[in-house]
Amino acid sequence: MSAYEEFLALHQGPDAFIMPNPWDGISALLLKNAGFKALGTTSIAIAAALGRRDGKHLVSRKYAVANGSLLALLTGLPVNGDLEDGFGPDPEDCVETVEAAINGGLAGLGIEDTFDHQVHPFDRAVARVAAAAEAAKGRIVLTGRADNFLAGNPDLDDTIRRLTAFAEVGADVLYAPGLPDMDAVRAVVRAVAPKPVNVVIGPRDKLVPLAELSAAGVKRVSIGGGLYRKAMTTVSELAAALAEGDLPAMNGGLGGPQIWGLLPQP
Repeated sequence: MSAYEEFLALHQGPDAFIMPNPWDGISALLLKNAGFKALGTTSIAIAAALGRRDGKHLVSRKYAVANGSLLALLTGLPVNGDLEDGFGPDPEDCVETVEAAINGGLAGLGIEDTFDHQVHPFDRAVARVAAAAEAAKGRIVLTGRADNFLAGNPDLDDTIRRLTAFAEVGADVLYAPGLPDMDAVRAVVRAVAPKPVNVVIGPRDKLVPLAELSAAGVKRVSIGGGLYRKAMTTVSELAAALAEGDLPAMNGGLGGPQIWGLLPQP
């Protein structure tokens, strides 16, 4: 079974699955060892690791896909690429991104309907997903993403209109980050059924158990930049302790042999 087929099958199971988002080889291998069946890249962490802002095309398509390729190669798991808005405003840009993701060995990718917090007009947004879906069909799992709630336009009706249109033109999975509550999640699931829905765990969300999301019909739960933010929180806390001279704060943690033991033997 190909990575694409494995990934697609996860969305067709009876319950929701968690797709965590590593950013480098070791974080990906730790998640594999924890038993996760698929991984997703995170554009926030990729950009931050390079000292750049996210969502402004300051990380290239080539680099973003290469990050996903690395995670897939190291883990052997299906990897979904967080490939922003497809790296361009036009449908042709989205097609190029789909082809790059397939060539890079990714099992899935997402296409956002915003750039730099500006929402694409409805017809353009749908045309972009339609072109991406045509290129992706039977080759890679395409997620159509409506970012109204992240772009300062918390309009659930328009979000559902967009997601429904994305589903109709061929998106395999639908996703609207920032939904305000479980009622909104259920409304999205009903609107696009039987297509699967992804929900992301954000830093300000009122988190609920996985079982509750599954009961609501959600099929995939992603973490976005959550793990990276947690890791950077630990760095920040240790930095503050070290600045005060608290060297014992560095006790514990993974040792070198534990880290190197995760990697393939040369």
